[in-house]
Amino acid sequence: MADTRDATSRRLRRLGEMQKTKAVEGASRALRDVWEAGRKPAEIVLRFVLIQRPDGERAPLTRLVLPRGIALRFYLLALFEAQCRLDVNEPWANARPLTGVGSWSDFVAIDGAYHSASGTYMPDTKQERTGPDLRVRQVKSALDTLEKLGLERALAVVPRARNGGRRLYEQFSLMKEGGRGGHQTPDTYTVPAPHWSARTITVPANFFLMGWVQVLNPSEIATWLTLRALSQWAREQHAETGVYLYGKARKEDFGLRRDAWEDGCNMLRGFGLLRHARASALDADPKKGLSASIDLVDYLAREMRERYEPYRWQVIDQRLNEDAMKICTKELTLRKKQLDLAAQQRAQGKNSSTA
Repeated sequence: MADTRDATSRRLRRLGEMQKTKAVEGASRALRDVWEAGRKPAEIVLRFVLIQRPDGERAPLTRLVLPRGIALRFYLLALFEAQCRLDVNEPWANARPLTGVGSWSDFVAIDGAYHSASGTYMPDTKQERTGPDLRVRQVKSALDTLEKLGLERALAVVPRARNGGRRLYEQFSLMKEGGRGGHQTPDTYTVPAPHWSARTITVPANFFLMGWVQVLNPSEIATWLTLRALSQWAREQHAETGVYLYGKARKEDFGLRRDAWEDGCNMLRGFGLLRHARASALDADPKKGLSASIDLVDYLAREMRERYEPYRWQVIDQRLNEDAMKICTKELTLRKKQLDLAAQQRAQGKNSSTA
């Protein structure tokens, strides 16, 4: 419980700093400029191989659920940028610098360097650090991670200068969702067409434009994308009784650990992006806040679920139209208060038992 409280406090601190510097607002504005100047896609199409590989190997999505860095976020942002700019089946070519207005680093929101001893951001150092410098560093680190997935699995390729030394990050190439491939010619990214089968899934553009891609953590994004895939595979079942994953399928087919899955579902429900399955329309207004945990339907979903049966979920998109920063800050603040109260009650109970 202490770890959960600490993690919630850290996340709130980071969101607070990004609110102060308007980092998410600035990144979302840069993305909207790209969207409005381009093809204005209502949805971004992802090849399903990003989420589950047909050969049974671990999918790229779960390889990018990492405690540090922005690799998963950056890859999704690159796909968004490509689909704003390119036609279906048109090959990707880098058209942006790493720095400056409208650059790759302009698409990323971060909180900056934090000094835990003093409890301050961006402390003075011998080597000057600025927000733009740190964003570029994060982008380069993300490209390193995407390339180091393996020769055939790499989601990005960064060339080197002719002398084999300096890495030319500004000339990176984006690969398809399944990776570079095993051929001599890399499988460079092309925009996929949406397909009625399970070969693609779609993500509303507002996931990017309203800041959700910036504020959700990697395990929440992975959980959300997996549930979106399930909901689009089985649309009637999703609408009527919800979708679910048994532990074996979750672990072996999708590579998601139990704690990441359960925490992801819980937080996504609190943010209003999921709900326990119910009969009401999917476009109904989502419940406001983590107080949804005391909603009667949610209570019945927990009480009536058979032991060892997985929860059934429905993905709802209305909340994607709202400001992600405001919603997440509000919900995490409430969550922290609940955790603090529970810790206080436990401490009081322990003291009374030893009196």
